[in-house]
Amino acid sequence: MTRVLSPVAGRVVGLAGVPDPVFAQAMVGPGTAVDPERGPGKALAPVTGKLVKLHPHAYVVVDEEGHGVLVHLGIDTVKLKGQGFELLVSEGDQVTSGQPVVAWDPSVIEAGGRSPVCAVVALDANADALSDVVESGEVTRGAELFTWN
Repeated sequence: MTRVLSPVAGRVVGLAGVPDPVFAQAMVGPGTAVDPERGPGKALAPVTGKLVKLHPHAYVVVDEEGHGVLVHLGIDTVKLKGQGFELLVSEGDQVTSGQPVVAWDPSVIEAGGRSPVCAVVALDANADALSDVVESGEVTRGAELFTWN
């Protein structure tokens, strides 16, 4: 069982609240999403494991059970080509749940006309594999978003 933590503080909107049909329809995988607090901050590792993919706007951590968790910081943020993001670790690093991975400012993303909503997705999973998925309400950085059974 893997506890998946929120990389950011904010208001949970669920995947249906992501303004992108690929995430909203859970095509990437099940999970949830957080509309982050505005202002400079750091996005955390949702689980302890290996950072197998690291882009300024998105990263994947695979835990010891082989569960891959994607954190996607904002929508269409790939088009920013890293502007507004600072990598705090390197691809291939071992990270601890709650460790800062990327520094960014959601208000800058929003000012550029993009949504700063963060999707947190269980890769290669079906919805039945997750329990206690948070779909609404306020969440702090590092609070549990769902459990991967």
